[in-house]
Amino acid sequence: MTENAALLALSPLDGRYADKVDALRPVFSEHGLVHARVRVELEWLLALAAEPGIVELAPFDEATAARLRALAEGFSTADSARVKEIERTTNHDVKAVEYFIKERLQDDAALAPALEFVHFACTSEDINNLSYALMLREARDAVMLPELDGVIATLRAMAHEHAALPMLSRTHGQTASPTTVGKEIANVVARLQRQREVLAGLPMPGKINGAVGNYNAHVVAYPEVDWPAFSRRFVEGLGLSWQPYTTQIEPHDGIAELCDAMKRVDTILVDLCRDVWGYISLGYFRQAVKAGEVGSSTMPHKVNPIDFENAEGNFGIANALFEHFAAKLPISRWQRDLTDSTVLRALGTAFGHALVGLASLRKGLGKLSANPERLAADLDAAWEVLAEAVQTVMRRHGLPNPYEQLKALTRGQGITAASMRAFVEGLDLPADARQRLLALSPADYTGLAARLAREA
Repeated sequence: MTENAALLALSPLDGRYADKVDALRPVFSEHGLVHARVRVELEWLLALAAEPGIVELAPFDEATAARLRALAEGFSTADSARVKEIERTTNHDVKAVEYFIKERLQDDAALAPALEFVHFACTSEDINNLSYALMLREARDAVMLPELDGVIATLRAMAHEHAALPMLSRTHGQTASPTTVGKEIANVVARLQRQREVLAGLPMPGKINGAVGNYNAHVVAYPEVDWPAFSRRFVEGLGLSWQPYTTQIEPHDGIAELCDAMKRVDTILVDLCRDVWGYISLGYFRQAVKAGEVGSSTMPHKVNPIDFENAEGNFGIANALFEHFAAKLPISRWQRDLTDSTVLRALGTAFGHALVGLASLRKGLGKLSANPERLAADLDAAWEVLAEAVQTVMRRHGLPNPYEQLKALTRGQGITAASMRAFVEGLDLPADARQRLLALSPADYTGLAARLAREA
């Protein structure tokens, strides 16, 4: 993209963030959609020729089949431009693809009898739904999952590195039982890993069954062919999940499931961005300073958590779109309305913003370093968090009103190491239990956090 084109782009995905979404451009661009349609049309023609019951279409020899597949595999932007040129006459994008294929095959004597079997018995939605399913599968498997895996791997490494680094928890924003930096990151790793497996395991449904899903044209032309079985073999041969019951359109429930899964991933990452933002504000993390960078146009000292803010904003845009797709696409008036057509064209925008968010998040994580001194200072100023430990040991040994005693001692009070130890000294506890509590500090009171972090 030229500099002027980027400056004049309506969407930041084609301007400011263009280089961050290059991997999605071959998938979700108009060229990507046309390319997918050509592939489906040619695979359908090949499948028809291989069906013994379709006697008017002779099986293709290896060279002819190779030529058809080469047309799909070598499909170029110049080819897309030709399809769009045809569309200016047809005013129908899928019919333009059909005419393009016939145009490219008409000079081959071996293929001349096959020309009218291009798009045979198909409605446009037969081609479109399979094309979008292939596009979504490629975007998920080749682009989004590897990028998500990179974020998970970065977080897992951080969880292991900081597994034993104690940190004050802040439930409801108030001091709470200590944890470790690594364990808090491990929580995110576990959540993301689960949603990653859900996302990766979702089937991509597809259908090819005619104008209203009943094989009407198929049966009237070739009543002896088992069309549902043929349809299933074809769809599964594309690596998709066969959808046997539809109206004119595949119902898009699978796309809604994919969007919901992407939305959950993004929501977890928004949660992470906000937490890291807060920890940077508290000084628990430092950010690497890049030479020449400016944090504020007026305050020279600032190093803002801009990568996490950028990621949060882009995940939010992506989720607004994913939410709309999941709510809108499964709804169609009667056997078909066209509202899904324009909405489907925006799928790439949602995935693009999610991809920008992932890139910004990885960049931000790469700038972080823990600040043990600040973490230790907060812990040493919060001896009241040991009230949980003390009252729990008192419960074990049957001392009266343990919770109430600790509540009176600590709630709203400034507790120091000396005052907490003085309280423990006065308890009628076995010597070993008392000694264990006296030796305890907020930094030591982290339970199994380090072990859990290392196992993530």
